[in-house]
Amino acid sequence: MLLDAAREVAAEAVGCRPDELVFTSSGTRAVHSGMAGALAGRRRVGRHLIVSAVEHSSVLHSAELFEVTEVPVGRTGAVSPQAYVDALRPDTALACLQSANHEVGTVQPVAEVAAGCREAGVPLLVDAAQSLGWGPVEGEWSLLAASAHKWGGPSGVGLLAVRKGVRFSAQGPADERESGRAPGFENLPAIVAAAASLRAVRAEAAQEAVRLRELTARIRARVPRLVPDVDVVGDPERRLPGIVTFSCLYVDGETLLHELDRAGFSVSSGSSCTSSTLTPSHVLKAMGVLSEGNVRVSLPFGAASGDVDRFLEVLPGAVAAVREQLGAPTPSAVVHDDSLVVDALGKRCPIPVIELAKVIGDVPIGGTVRVLSDDEAARLDIPAWCEMREQEYVGAEPAEQGTAYLVRRTS
Repeated sequence: MLLDAAREVAAEAVGCRPDELVFTSSGTRAVHSGMAGALAGRRRVGRHLIVSAVEHSSVLHSAELFEVTEVPVGRTGAVSPQAYVDALRPDTALACLQSANHEVGTVQPVAEVAAGCREAGVPLLVDAAQSLGWGPVEGEWSLLAASAHKWGGPSGVGLLAVRKGVRFSAQGPADERESGRAPGFENLPAIVAAAASLRAVRAEAAQEAVRLRELTARIRARVPRLVPDVDVVGDPERRLPGIVTFSCLYVDGETLLHELDRAGFSVSSGSSCTSSTLTPSHVLKAMGVLSEGNVRVSLPFGAASGDVDRFLEVLPGAVAAVREQLGAPTPSAVVHDDSLVVDALGKRCPIPVIELAKVIGDVPIGGTVRVLSDDEAARLDIPAWCEMREQEYVGAEPAEQGTAYLVRRTS
């Protein structure tokens, strides 16, 4: 009875029938099960899969098993619905699109994409983990996955909705529980808590969204005025209420996070300078924006206006301290060489960009700087720096070691 009641609550929030929804052990498991079941159900059509370039890693990892078309995004992080339609093929078995991005908060045009997919007879799986707490996903989607911890529920509970009429073949050994789509005994206390928390946050979502949008708009507007050389990323309008993301030139993201943590602020980073991977965020990379010194602020329900103001007071000093530690550039005298070579081999983000910024003034207008780097993040950050500083990015070419990035001074 408790399980059925929880299912009815969750189905109402999703916008589907209770018998279309099952609970899983996580949002990731919901994504994996949904993709595998939908692709198996349409195996006679083909193995072609469409995803966006900014999907969650759970989607991208599953996609590696199939033939994939990756739809690009613009600088705000949104896809073009027409790009999804153009990617459809006779052997397309499934399309996937997140409802909103987990790193920058950009809301995707799910309804438009769903309409194009439905016209072509292709099911659309929506990863709604980031947005479901704010409201149902619009449009005629076919499958939907979400995770309870994203709306404030317990970890270890996900949900998967498969609408009637969608060809679906659950993978793995047969199991009688959850319509055979989520094997194993249900974690009943966690499921009940997940449904209760979803109902609770939905009851306050509309009012809280207005308040949090005002706070994130304050951050978006004031950060560029308080901190020089900052790029605020993501769509300024079509975005989730509580997420705001920005990147700081000449800053190591992990170091900045530690500085802010010491001041009492727990924020995240999509930076290329993560201690675990040392590779750029695939989301920021796909958007073509600056990845170094990235900070993602997620305001929870009930976040106080005073905390936002104190964050804005602390941030400039924290950024300045990190830049000083890394030797951020200061104005230098111009010499009359028309070309310089910067050897940044073996140096990690943001050092190659810092070294470039230090010497760009040492060549005359029209002169070039050649940056040698073996850091993967440089491929994204040097062009982004050129756009921010209004310099010309000429291109990249293989070097004896690493890659050579050529920049022409224009001002």
